[in-house]
Amino acid sequence: MPKYKLILEYFGAPYVGWQRQQNGPSIQAAVELAAERFVGEKVSVCGAGRTDAGVHALGMVAHAGLPKDFTGDVVRDALNFHLKPQPIAVLSAEKVGDDFHARFSCLARTYEYRIVNRRQPLTFDKQRAWRISQPLNADAMHEAAQVLVGRHDFTTFRAAACQSASPVKSLDDISVSRAGEDIYIRCKARSFLHNQVRSFAGTLSEVGRGKWTKRDVKTALEAADRSRCGPVAPPDGLYFLYADYEDRNRS
Repeated sequence: MPKYKLILEYFGAPYVGWQRQQNGPSIQAAVELAAERFVGEKVSVCGAGRTDAGVHALGMVAHAGLPKDFTGDVVRDALNFHLKPQPIAVLSAEKVGDDFHARFSCLARTYEYRIVNRRQPLTFDKQRAWRISQPLNADAMHEAAQVLVGRHDFTTFRAAACQSASPVKSLDDISVSRAGEDIYIRCKARSFLHNQVRSFAGTLSEVGRGKWTKRDVKTALEAADRSRCGPVAPPDGLYFLYADYEDRNRS
């Protein structure tokens, strides 16, 4: 059975998240239904990550086995046809070897959290960013974020419902940058805990407001206590950006 690597873009607000669930529509289920309508039989689609309800993606990687041999362009265009009018797009599709697995072959995942730092309400960016009206110091946020880099017990930044076997994870990189009124928090790691990036974003926003210091972030991390986390940022501003694989090609 030919296997295809898919790169997906989606607006996550209408969905309960990537993973197929009983309590509402998911991106995974939508793509699987589109594939079923394309090939005439049920298809299983596996993603590189499991974005939460309301979280978006610019480059989610997935794979699917199809019963017939098609070119990547045909797969891409057929899936997009059957996905209409949902806010999900297959950006590319390519045939890969049987050993490729979107989740288990992935070496690193990169997420980005977007804050719009302005007084005025959001219009075009509603549900696509977190608006914070108070002025934020992005440089202070970036400096404080560096205490999170490395291998730590991230219990403080882990949702109570997280199903990961261990709170110990390695954060490869985190940066905070400003472009006009937009502030971007970018995080890279092999894997993340449930709500970890949103917990980082909310905590660092307190640094930006001047309510927390770098030392406060370090103390909260070392406490390994969920109650010591800052506010958890809403899902609106979180994006799955891309995944890295062994061939070092960024998807």
